[in-house]
Amino acid sequence: MKFFVTGVGGQLGHDVVNELVGRGHVAVGSDIAPEYEGIADGSAVTKAEYRQLDITDARAVEKVLMDVKPDAVIHCAAWTAVDLAEDLDKQEKVRAINSFGTENIAHICKALDCKMTYISTDYVFDGQGTEPWKPDCKDYKPLNVYGQTKLEGELAVSGTLEKFFIVRIAWVFGLNGKNFIKTMLNVGKTHDTVRVVNDQIGTPTYTLDLARLLVDMNETEKYGYYHATNEGGFISWYDFTCEIYKQAGMSTKVLPVTSAEYGLSKAARPFNSRLDKSKLVEAGFKPLPTWQDALSRYLKEISE
Repeated sequence: MKFFVTGVGGQLGHDVVNELVGRGHVAVGSDIAPEYEGIADGSAVTKAEYRQLDITDARAVEKVLMDVKPDAVIHCAAWTAVDLAEDLDKQEKVRAINSFGTENIAHICKALDCKMTYISTDYVFDGQGTEPWKPDCKDYKPLNVYGQTKLEGELAVSGTLEKFFIVRIAWVFGLNGKNFIKTMLNVGKTHDTVRVVNDQIGTPTYTLDLARLLVDMNETEKYGYYHATNEGGFISWYDFTCEIYKQAGMSTKVLPVTSAEYGLSKAARPFNSRLDKSKLVEAGFKPLPTWQDALSRYLKEISE
């Protein structure tokens, strides 16, 4: 199959292209930069065909996709700076990328009759309660601009296409770019003690594992909404940090605090990011490994 992957300069897009090429698929990567600007690790993504694309430019999206003519598009590009999205001077751009940019891609996927995978987030829900959110739940109540615009992207895809996968993820980490683990490791090197919230509950997602699942999905026609994070149980950011330092062999002390005590965030964060992943197994897909195992593999990757 021939795939077009957006956002290859980010964590997930990088791993998706590598996974596709490793399985013998043709992968064309894209991002807004003139040339690939992700991690130069010598992997397939650095050698794959690359097309510059501003997804907010509808004509450019049509031109590039009509030229490439993919069998499937995996749309990883997004505005993900949650707090910055709250700034009034940024909100138009956030919506242009997450909502209208996604809609531009969906329209051309319809014209090409190709599959589309849209990467979404638990932030489309209000994050209240303790019950895991089910993938087909339509009780949307985003708490912030990021969540609202990602929901608009979901609705653009589901309202335009029939051959789509909408995959909600949470707490993402990968090799390419910034993430919570890298931040905590850096902070732990310069601080004896760190304060981390313990009232936001969810599960991490390793992009390397997620990329394999996304390709698995695209090799089928089992379309619909899915939730995909690593297995291993629900945890708080505090729990995650403790395990990061434990596996990294660091002695930094971690103090649990509430979100209110921590402060700092412009955007409201969901307390309940638990995602029900049972639909994956029901559809015959292999669940992701545990987050503890994923963390161990990731720490080895970034230490080499």
